[in-house]
Amino acid sequence: MTYRITIFSQEVEDFVMEAKINAEAKFTELHELILNTCNYQDLNNHGFLICDEDWHVKNHIRQTTTQDINSEEDINLMQNCSLRDFLEEEGQRIAYIFDPEGKRFFLMEISELIFGEPEERGRISRMHGLPPVQHIADEPSAQSTPEITETEEDFYGADDYEEDELDTEGFEIDE
Repeated sequence: MTYRITIFSQEVEDFVMEAKINAEAKFTELHELILNTCNYQDLNNHGFLICDEDWHVKNHIRQTTTQDINSEEDINLMQNCSLRDFLEEEGQRIAYIFDPEGKRFFLMEISELIFGEPEERGRISRMHGLPPVQHIADEPSAQSTPEITETEEDFYGADDYEEDELDTEGFEIDE
Protein backbone atom coordinates (compact mmCIF):
# COMPACT_ATOMS: atom_id res chain seq x y z
CA MET A 1 0.00 0.00 0.00
CA THR A 2 1.12 3.56 -0.75
CA TYR A 3 0.19 6.73 1.10
CA ARG A 4 -0.42 9.93 -0.79
CA ILE A 5 0.27 12.66 1.76
CA THR A 6 -0.50 16.34 1.22
CA ILE A 7 1.94 18.66 2.98
CA PHE A 8 1.25 22.35 3.48
CA SER A 9 2.35 25.32 5.55
CA GLN A 10 0.35 27.87 7.49
CA GLU A 11 3.15 30.37 6.85
CA VAL A 12 3.20 30.27 3.03
CA GLU A 13 -0.27 30.21 1.50
CA ASP A 14 0.65 29.05 -2.00
CA PHE A 15 2.96 26.22 -0.88
CA VAL A 16 1.74 22.63 -1.14
CA MET A 17 3.60 19.38 -1.66
CA GLU A 18 2.31 15.91 -2.30
CA ALA A 19 4.38 12.87 -1.31
CA LYS A 20 3.85 9.25 -2.29
CA ILE A 21 5.50 6.76 0.03
CA ASN A 22 5.19 3.06 0.82
CA ALA A 23 3.32 2.19 4.01
CA GLU A 24 6.24 -0.05 5.04
CA ALA A 25 8.72 2.86 4.92
CA LYS A 26 10.10 4.22 8.17
CA PHE A 27 9.37 7.76 9.29
CA THR A 28 13.06 8.47 8.64
CA GLU A 29 12.46 8.10 4.88
CA LEU A 30 9.59 10.62 4.93
CA HIS A 31 11.70 12.96 7.08
CA GLU A 32 14.64 12.80 4.65
CA LEU A 33 12.34 13.25 1.65
CA ILE A 34 10.97 16.49 3.12
CA LEU A 35 14.41 17.78 4.15
CA ASN A 36 15.95 17.08 0.74
CA THR A 37 13.05 18.53 -1.23
CA CYS A 38 12.94 21.74 0.83
CA ASN A 39 16.77 22.01 1.11
CA TYR A 40 16.59 22.03 4.91
CA GLN A 41 19.36 21.10 7.34
CA ASP A 42 19.06 18.04 9.56
CA LEU A 43 18.94 19.49 13.10
CA ASN A 44 18.53 16.26 15.17
CA ASN A 45 15.32 17.36 16.89
CA HIS A 46 12.85 16.98 14.04
CA GLY A 47 9.74 14.96 14.70
CA PHE A 48 6.30 13.90 13.58
CA LEU A 49 3.18 14.51 15.62
CA ILE A 50 0.34 12.08 14.96
CA CYS A 51 -2.86 14.07 15.47
CA ASP A 52 -6.59 13.54 15.68
CA GLU A 53 -9.13 15.34 13.47
CA ASP A 54 -8.87 18.47 15.66
CA TRP A 55 -5.04 18.54 15.49
CA HIS A 56 -4.61 17.32 19.08
CA VAL A 57 -1.40 15.31 19.42
CA LYS A 58 -1.87 11.59 20.08
CA ASN A 59 1.70 10.34 19.48
CA HIS A 60 5.14 11.85 18.96
CA ILE A 61 7.64 10.20 16.62
CA ARG A 62 11.07 11.55 17.53
CA GLN A 63 14.30 11.67 15.61
CA THR A 64 16.46 11.13 18.68
CA THR A 65 15.95 10.62 22.38
CA THR A 66 16.42 13.60 24.65
CA GLN A 67 17.03 13.93 28.35
CA ASP A 68 13.76 15.77 29.05
CA ILE A 69 11.59 12.73 28.25
CA ASN A 70 9.84 10.95 31.10
CA SER A 71 11.39 7.50 31.50
CA GLU A 72 7.91 5.93 31.79
CA GLU A 73 6.81 7.41 28.46
CA ASP A 74 6.97 5.24 25.32
CA ILE A 75 9.63 6.63 23.00
CA ASN A 76 8.91 6.21 19.30
CA LEU A 77 11.96 6.80 17.11
CA MET A 78 11.72 7.55 13.38
CA GLN A 79 14.21 4.85 12.41
CA ASN A 80 12.23 2.18 14.30
CA CYS A 81 8.66 3.07 13.33
CA SER A 82 6.98 2.24 10.04
CA LEU A 83 4.39 4.63 8.69
CA ARG A 84 1.90 1.74 8.76
CA ASP A 85 2.27 1.53 12.56
CA PHE A 86 0.71 4.99 13.06
CA LEU A 87 -1.04 6.02 9.84
CA GLU A 88 -4.30 4.20 9.31
CA GLU A 89 -6.85 6.06 7.21
CA GLU A 90 -7.54 8.78 4.68
CA GLY A 91 -7.94 12.16 6.30
CA GLN A 92 -5.60 11.33 9.18
CA ARG A 93 -3.57 14.35 10.25
CA ILE A 94 0.12 14.65 10.99
CA ALA A 95 2.46 17.55 11.75
CA TYR A 96 6.15 17.54 10.86
CA ILE A 97 8.47 19.74 12.93
CA PHE A 98 10.97 21.18 10.43
CA ASP A 99 12.34 23.96 12.67
CA PRO A 100 12.66 22.54 16.19
CA GLU A 101 14.19 25.73 17.65
CA GLY A 102 11.45 27.96 16.26
CA LYS A 103 8.76 25.33 16.90
CA ARG A 104 7.58 25.56 13.30
CA PHE A 105 5.96 22.72 11.39
CA PHE A 106 4.22 21.52 8.28
CA LEU A 107 0.66 20.28 8.47
CA MET A 108 0.08 16.99 6.65
CA GLU A 109 -2.90 14.86 5.79
CA ILE A 110 -3.26 11.44 4.23
CA SER A 111 -5.05 12.24 0.98
CA GLU A 112 -5.35 8.72 -0.38
CA LEU A 113 -4.52 5.10 0.32
CA ILE A 114 -3.33 3.52 -2.94
CA PHE A 115 -3.49 -0.27 -3.21
CA GLY A 116 -1.64 -2.36 -5.78
CA GLU A 117 0.88 0.34 -6.73
CA PRO A 118 3.66 0.21 -4.12
CA GLU A 119 6.30 2.94 -4.29
CA GLU A 120 9.83 1.56 -4.19
CA ARG A 121 11.12 4.81 -2.67
CA GLY A 122 9.26 7.83 -1.39
CA ARG A 123 8.94 10.69 -3.84
CA ILE A 124 7.38 14.11 -4.19
CA SER A 125 4.72 13.70 -6.88
CA ARG A 126 3.57 17.32 -6.94
CA MET A 127 4.82 20.64 -5.56
CA HIS A 128 3.50 24.17 -5.87
CA GLY A 129 5.17 27.29 -4.51
CA LEU A 130 8.25 27.58 -2.34
CA PRO A 131 8.53 26.14 1.17
CA PRO A 132 9.07 28.51 4.08
CA VAL A 133 12.67 29.17 5.11
CA GLN A 134 13.81 26.73 7.76
CA HIS A 135 15.05 29.34 10.23
CA ILE A 136 13.51 32.72 10.84
CA ALA A 137 16.20 35.36 11.26
CA ASP A 138 16.94 36.34 14.84
CA GLU A 139 16.06 39.72 16.25
CA PRO A 140 17.91 42.55 14.50
CA SER A 141 21.25 43.25 16.11
CA ALA A 142 21.83 46.34 18.22
CA GLN A 143 23.97 47.78 15.42
CA SER A 144 21.05 47.80 12.99
CA THR A 145 18.57 49.27 15.49
CA PRO A 146 18.08 52.98 14.82
CA GLU A 147 18.77 55.31 17.71
CA ILE A 148 15.86 57.26 19.14
CA THR A 149 16.52 60.98 19.30
CA GLU A 150 15.49 63.15 22.23
CA THR A 151 12.66 64.67 20.15
CA GLU A 152 11.21 61.22 19.34
CA GLU A 153 11.36 60.17 23.00
CA ASP A 154 9.41 63.29 23.98
CA PHE A 155 6.82 62.67 21.25
CA TYR A 156 6.17 59.00 21.98
CA GLY A 157 6.25 59.50 25.71
CA ALA A 158 3.79 62.41 25.72
CA ASP A 159 0.58 61.78 27.61
CA ASP A 160 -1.39 64.83 26.47
CA TYR A 161 -3.08 65.35 23.14
CA GLU A 162 -5.45 67.86 21.66
CA GLU A 163 -8.95 66.39 21.39
CA ASP A 164 -9.64 68.21 18.11
CA GLU A 165 -6.58 66.44 16.55
CA LEU A 166 -8.21 63.03 17.03
CA ASP A 167 -10.09 61.90 13.92
CA THR A 168 -12.92 59.79 15.37
CA GLU A 169 -14.21 58.93 11.86
CA GLY A 170 -10.94 57.09 11.19
CA PHE A 171 -11.92 54.46 13.76
CA GLU A 172 -15.10 53.37 11.98
CA ILE A 173 -15.01 49.96 10.32
CA ASP A 174 -16.85 49.46 7.05
CA GLU A 175 -18.04 45.92 6.42
